[in-house]
Amino acid sequence: MEIMTPFGIIFAVICLVGGFLLEGGHVSALLAPAAFIIVVGGTIGATVVSFSTSEVLSIPGLIKTAVTKKLPDFSETINLVVDLAEKARREGLLYLDSQLHTIEDPFLRKAMQLVVDGTDPEMVRSILETEVYAAYERHHVGVGIFEAAGGYAPTMGIIGTVMGLVHVLGNLTDPDSLAPAIAMAFIATLYGVGSANVFWLPVAGKLKNLSKKELILREMMIEGILALQAGYNPIIIRERLNAFIRPGQVKNQSDEGEE
Repeated sequence: MEIMTPFGIIFAVICLVGGFLLEGGHVSALLAPAAFIIVVGGTIGATVVSFSTSEVLSIPGLIKTAVTKKLPDFSETINLVVDLAEKARREGLLYLDSQLHTIEDPFLRKAMQLVVDGTDPEMVRSILETEVYAAYERHHVGVGIFEAAGGYAPTMGIIGTVMGLVHVLGNLTDPDSLAPAIAMAFIATLYGVGSANVFWLPVAGKLKNLSKKELILREMMIEGILALQAGYNPIIIRERLNAFIRPGQVKNQSDEGEE
């Protein structure tokens, strides 16, 4: 599990509620089932209108991805590609056919299979870049779902508040209950703004970050595989791929090699 995603959401909720309690509030004052139904139900309903059935059904999987998927390890991938390049340099490209089962990443395994099959380098690049583009578009849709929900939620909160105020103003016979009823009406706005900025938009940001890192990783794999196919020295391949990661990571990797 990628601990920072659930930790961030839980920490934000605790801080928000904790600050409210420090001001003398009570947790019971934040509980409004009707407002919750209006905001959450309205947000989900408005969001699904913009997307297809298959895209909407992917929401649980997207949430699971945001919570469980870790950012890719670039250094580990570089080491793997360089190791394959060394084997190809010693044994030949055909030898890598027996090594394909050791490659866990489906994209890298497919790239290696194309190289082993003797596919033209330009065709290899074209096939892999098309797959990267298609994956990026799928990820963009997933991010769009949560960004759309993050946009609708505050508006639904305002709608809920207006509906609550209409109800309050329609029943002014008991002035003593007016203030609590107005306060309860504004809970809908709190739910809308809170859910957008604590859940919907942060999850969208996490998915966007994962997509961007995966895109860079795939581009790095393509460059590495094409360099391997061209017969470049493994040392040159490593230096070429190190350009895709931060200088600090390159330094750490070099230190590990010296040790």
